[in-house]
Amino acid sequence: MKLNKLMTALALAGLACSGAAMATDGMFASGYGMTANGMGGAATAMTEDTFGGANNPASMAFVGNRIDLGGSLFSPQRQATTANGSENSDANYFIIPEFGYNHMMSNDLALGVSVYGNGGMNTDYGPGAISPSFGGQGNLGVNLIQLIVAPTLAYKVNENNSIGIAPLFAYQQFTGQGFGNGLGGNLPTNGSTQSATGTGVRIGYTGKITPDLTIGAQYASKITMGAFNGYGNGLLAASQGSLDMAENYSLGVAYQATNALKVALDFQRINYGDVPGIGTSPSAGGFGWQDINIWKLGAEYKYNDQWTLRAGWNHTNNPIPSSAAFMNIVAPGVIEDHITFGASYYTPTGNEWTVAYIHAFQNSLTGPNPYQPGTNATISMYQDTLGVAYAWK
Repeated sequence: MKLNKLMTALALAGLACSGAAMATDGMFASGYGMTANGMGGAATAMTEDTFGGANNPASMAFVGNRIDLGGSLFSPQRQATTANGSENSDANYFIIPEFGYNHMMSNDLALGVSVYGNGGMNTDYGPGAISPSFGGQGNLGVNLIQLIVAPTLAYKVNENNSIGIAPLFAYQQFTGQGFGNGLGGNLPTNGSTQSATGTGVRIGYTGKITPDLTIGAQYASKITMGAFNGYGNGLLAASQGSLDMAENYSLGVAYQATNALKVALDFQRINYGDVPGIGTSPSAGGFGWQDINIWKLGAEYKYNDQWTLRAGWNHTNNPIPSSAAFMNIVAPGVIEDHITFGASYYTPTGNEWTVAYIHAFQNSLTGPNPYQPGTNATISMYQDTLGVAYAWK
């Protein structure tokens, strides 16, 4: 029966393919799981839900038996300006599902799975002001979806310390259309969607230093992805048609300040610069993204036995230098600051409903347009996300 439950969990991974999973910390999501989303993404030292495969595998040893199922309505608003004029990107609403499962095989051993959209990017400009700036015709844009299925194994070394590992099985879909000026190469003329797979691993540690203080650490390797057929020349030439998922690591601390109040702080590093294509300069066939540092601060307040309230703040570097602004019209990951709110309601049966809201504040970037010398390009974006999840415990 335990094996059947786990296989069912893995099968539900297909749910996450139904929506575009896009991001705010560069190409990554600002948080994984509805609890983290309500706390600015701070989750490395938290042990409250089944998204350890995304946050810290070692945390699953303290979660207990639990299933989480939820989804978010994600709305990015993107604008680009060139010498030809300004235009907003279409396709502004996306559904992002999430699923997690954890089972305690013994008091010390946990087996589970986290299924989540890692991140991605999306733009869709009509045949107006922006597409001609790229020398193309018709609509211009890209759509990148990244799904990760992360089976997790966590083990309590002793009562207060645990280690964990999560193999990362990744799936991507990519579509690019409307590129000219040599950027397109042999792109599929119909903007067809291509897919790729890859694997990596995440390892983690959780330690309860005192009854009130918990620390956590996680490291995730770069996930080397296969190539997208037809995109190896031009747009993704620097990476021979592939888009790897960046290596990243985080350190976190959670402190139970009072019986009702818990605060959490994470530091995360994402090494976009080491990913061919993403980190390669536009002049060499890439997007020019740089490594970024992220700070995530969250607070959780237990209002009463039925309600827990959350709030958070997330600050990240903009990975795009001004010199790469034009190329990133199709991938304007310029967000720097987020504010988040959330709440959980505990039902009489012991299960829970959790909601989270994220607002990513508008940020803009201006840089030279190499295809229209003497002119600039400006990219701008802000985002809103509203999610809800239900947990069986």
